[in-house]
Amino acid sequence: MKHYSTYAIEQLCSHIQGDVAAFNWLVNNDYKELLAVLDAIRDDKKAFKFLIESKQFVLAAFVNAIWDDAKAFKFLIDAKAYDWAACANIINGDDKAEEALKRAGKHHFVALAKAILGRIHEDGDRATTPMGVLKNLLNFKKAFEKD
Repeated sequence: MKHYSTYAIEQLCSHIQGDVAAFNWLVNNDYKELLAVLDAIRDDKKAFKFLIESKQFVLAAFVNAIWDDAKAFKFLIDAKAYDWAACANIINGDDKAEEALKRAGKHHFVALAKAILGRIHEDGDRATTPMGVLKNLLNFKKAFEKD
C-alpha cells in the first residue's frame, strides 16, 4: 500500500474543490492515481479500471466503500488502510469515524471526506437543474442508440 503525505492528500482535497494548481501539482508529482479517485467516485469506468490495472487496490476499494460496499470496506480493514476506511465511513455518515481521525491527528482525511461529500452533493444538485436533467436525458437516449 502506497503512503501519501499529508500534503498530497491536501492537494487532492483542493483539486476536488476545483483548484487547478492542485491538479497540476498532482500531475507533476506523479499522483495520477489520486486524480483517478475523484473520477472513479463520479462513476468514470476508465478511471476505476486505471486504479485496478495500476494495482491501486486500496484506492479502488476506497471508491467502492464510499458507495456502501461492505466487501470493499472489509478489504480496507484487512489491508490496514484504516485512514481510507474511516474517510469512507465519514462520507457514509459515521460521526465516530470523524472523531477517531481527528483524535489521531488525521485532519487531512477528514477534509478529504468533506471535500468528496461536497463534490457528490454538487454533482447531484447539478443533475437536478433543468440543464442537468436535459443533459441526463440526452445521455440516456444515446445509451440506447444503435451503433
